[in-house]
Amino acid sequence: MENWENKHIIFFDGDCGVCNFWVQWILQRDKKNQFMFASLQSDFGQKFLGERNLDQKQFNTLYLWKFGSYYLIKSKAIIKVLDLLGGFYSIGSLIGKIFPTSLSDRLYDVISRNRMKISNQKCFLPTPDERKKFIEV
Repeated sequence: MENWENKHIIFFDGDCGVCNFWVQWILQRDKKNQFMFASLQSDFGQKFLGERNLDQKQFNTLYLWKFGSYYLIKSKAIIKVLDLLGGFYSIGSLIGKIFPTSLSDRLYDVISRNRMKISNQKCFLPTPDERKKFIEV
């Protein structure tokens, strides 16, 4: 496992096919090696939620955390991920910033509520190099 304290950590629902799709999508585009991942159900994810007095039983929110700096949720987290990926993806970030957070979070919530219906629940198996980017403890 890499040193997570210098990375942007993405917390996601480990049982969600849509969430796992986006983890794969980010892994394939993380050319700067700036992201690591932890499921919200993992000990690390539960500790993150508990330390911030966040719900430890609901896993319908994506969190982006930079140790010692910030954490973002829902659409703001997605917009920041696109911004950090840079290049072409920065355009998505700019477009996302045009919309008020209340509107983009409302869209996020609609997708989140229906994510299990949307996903086809295919199993994601990371490569050995990708596995290094997952925090399990």
